[in-house]
Amino acid sequence: MPSTEDLLSKSIPELRELFLDRQRPVPKGLLEALEIDSRQGAHQLAKRIRQRYRSNRAEGQRLHSLLRFEIELWAQGYSMVAGVDEAGMAPLAGPVVAGAVILPQNYKLRGLNESKKILEEEKREELALQIKQAAVCWSVGVAEVEEIDQINIYHAGLLAMRRAVEGLSCVPDFVLVDARRIPHCPSPQRGIIRGDALSASIAAASIIAKTTRDAHMLELDSQYAGYGLASHKGYPTPEHCRALKELGALPIHRRSFGRVRQALGLDPIQPDLFEQSAADPPADAAAAHATGTAS
Repeated sequence: MPSTEDLLSKSIPELRELFLDRQRPVPKGLLEALEIDSRQGAHQLAKRIRQRYRSNRAEGQRLHSLLRFEIELWAQGYSMVAGVDEAGMAPLAGPVVAGAVILPQNYKLRGLNESKKILEEEKREELALQIKQAAVCWSVGVAEVEEIDQINIYHAGLLAMRRAVEGLSCVPDFVLVDARRIPHCPSPQRGIIRGDALSASIAAASIIAKTTRDAHMLELDSQYAGYGLASHKGYPTPEHCRALKELGALPIHRRSFGRVRQALGLDPIQPDLFEQSAADPPADAAAAHATGTAS
């Protein structure tokens, strides 16, 4: 690394590229030197570097807090902690997809958060790739539209999560689940309300579930033109509801959902689709449809 004197001989744009754009480590004494430098822009550069320091510290603290449930379980001897979450409960079309992820202990990924808070599709894809590369193992599970209509969306979500856990190449010692408990899960588990915002493992699973389902909906968009599936991913947006009304329902539309039944001229279903007291799906049916990909 060049000396402070050598670095100060560079222009402010050169220093900005080194220490802000490329985020190179700032040598000891350079910040203080910039703060007393007479050149225009030196003070501003020093201020922005200090802001980067504060941002990095805040992100480090946030990521450490995101591991609090995992840290507690690791301390109890549960080395293989899986996070599980689903995507696609509300859409009118397409399957519900769940992700399951076992992260390395103390793994921290800058920007990791619940998928709903990551608005840029490219950012979600980038995080999903990094998670898959770093994970001890990961898996996805799917419950198809026919299953959603047969056992209701609530239980279809649980079925997809169960398949995701069963698809892991490593048997988890403990499972953290967003808000619910997975029926017939052989591992001990804990449901955490808003778990995708509070647990790194669940947040990672939510990103894998979301990006996997989005990619599938893009494929379906190429099969079914005119419905806008690539943009709304099956959610009940005005665009989707308008297409459903004008073009009719597709095989991938959920017949148990009110807007779809209305488009088909069917009476609404009276029981609550999210009713939790309905019978769990049979164990052999869940096992027969288990799907997943491990890293």
